[in-house]
Amino acid sequence: MPFTPFHMGPGLAAKAIAGRHFSLMVFGFSQAGMDIEPLVRMIRGDAVLHGFTHTYLGATLIALASAVVGRSVCQYLLSYWPSDSRLPFFNWLRGTGLISWPVAIMSAFIGAYSHVFLDSLMHADMQPFAPLSEANGLLYMIPIESLHLLCVLAGVLGALLMLAVFFVRRNARIYR
Repeated sequence: MPFTPFHMGPGLAAKAIAGRHFSLMVFGFSQAGMDIEPLVRMIRGDAVLHGFTHTYLGATLIALASAVVGRSVCQYLLSYWPSDSRLPFFNWLRGTGLISWPVAIMSAFIGAYSHVFLDSLMHADMQPFAPLSEANGLLYMIPIESLHLLCVLAGVLGALLMLAVFFVRRNARIYR
């Protein structure tokens, strides 16, 4: 996919479903980490853009690094996210500003592995199971336009679900 934004759609859906048990920021951090290699390869003009980091083995290393580094970076950024009584949804979305280790690890692994899975559906240079296999049985399983549409729809539905959960919880507190 053309870099991280499409990958964030499924992340929004995961955040909507898992709530405080999923860090969208750490997920996004791992997505960005995954796309460093293709970016460098594009700049260099390489024929193969998706190498080691776009295998499940490489994604495991990216996920581990994203969990450790991403947790710290994301918590630091959250500490500068000011609370504003005029923006209750953003306050709710920010949460406590603390990302637990289990949440960071799970979010990073979901981010890295979903990245390999989604890219396996559309990039001919992907070898997701290397070095064990050079095959990519998922390639073109669905049309690329459909894949992009599914990612966008997952993001829209995830955002709508998050808004719905926010309003339901907010109204439940008001009427207690």
